[in-house]
Amino acid sequence: MTEAVSRPTLEAVAARAGVSRATVSRVVNGGDGVREPLAERVRQAVAELGYVPNQAARSLVTKRHDAVAVVIAEPETRVFADPFFALQLRGISKELTAHDNQLVLLLTEGRDDHARVARYLSGGHVDGALVFSLHLDDPLPGLIHDAGVPTVFGGRPGWGDDGRAAGPARSTAKDPGVVYVDCDNRGGARAAVRHLVGLGRSRIAHLTGPLDQTSAVDRRDGYRDVMGELPGGNDPRLVVESDFTPAGGERAMRELLDRCPEVDAVFAANDLTALGALRVLLASGRRVPEDVAVIGFDDMLPVTEEADPPLTTVRQDIEEMGRLMARLLLRGLSDGRDRTDGRGRTGTTADAAPPAGGVILPTTLIRRASA
Repeated sequence: MTEAVSRPTLEAVAARAGVSRATVSRVVNGGDGVREPLAERVRQAVAELGYVPNQAARSLVTKRHDAVAVVIAEPETRVFADPFFALQLRGISKELTAHDNQLVLLLTEGRDDHARVARYLSGGHVDGALVFSLHLDDPLPGLIHDAGVPTVFGGRPGWGDDGRAAGPARSTAKDPGVVYVDCDNRGGARAAVRHLVGLGRSRIAHLTGPLDQTSAVDRRDGYRDVMGELPGGNDPRLVVESDFTPAGGERAMRELLDRCPEVDAVFAANDLTALGALRVLLASGRRVPEDVAVIGFDDMLPVTEEADPPLTTVRQDIEEMGRLMARLLLRGLSDGRDRTDGRGRTGTTADAAPPAGGVILPTTLIRRASA
């Protein structure tokens, strides 16, 4: 057993600096009204004593926890196997760390986890939430809305401002108050399919992502935009639903070859799906790209460069999307904290909200050997 080391207190800092405890508290917690010479003495005393503020006590004063929940609506087996999530978390972590905020990771395996996450967010443990990989029937948006937690979503929303599933005539992406960051999924898909058409391919198939996610729907619609311009391009046999995983890509590719063995190009909804498709094509004796050209979506290194052959894909800046999500949330929290009510009292987290609206980042076609 090791002996507990006595931590410096506010009183000790006040004695060292020769000021009151209240003055130390205002300086440590970022308050105003302390003359700079006194504030500098307090900061020097803090450094000399190695004083570390008690976060619980500090939260009572500032109404801030300096912690953000990152909610991924996927089971841990998926999250830790898919490099997409690692890239997005890296971007989020970099931005939060730069602003001295902690990342609290919450995953959902089923309905019980939804209730657990909702209770945690409602309990006032974090200042806000970053939420991504949601599915259209997911109750989380509604639960988060009811919890009143400032939130930024990853991906174009398929729900309304109140977090409830939207009707077919409702343009959820334009709902005020819903803040999200996404890439140009539909435009990126168009660029991929146009590239395949430019290569002279005519039997171009699409292996979709899970169609209860807006990114998969947008990429499928981008594929349809271009194929609809071609004679016989909207052949339903050429579209097979998958699930953004290599195993799903393998299953979808086998089904596609059974349906349409004359296929000469494949646009896969993400790189992992393309990886599974490549394995099946090579196992079936088809050459890539000579017999079948293949394009993915994401540009997740090293998946794309280590594919056989290296994968042509649509690049989205996944890490930057994560950074931007965190940046928008922190900006909203900062705006709420800095607001005053006319009597000198600053706003709280409950007053804060990220700037409303969506941010769509561009995509780029990256050409490699597969197409």
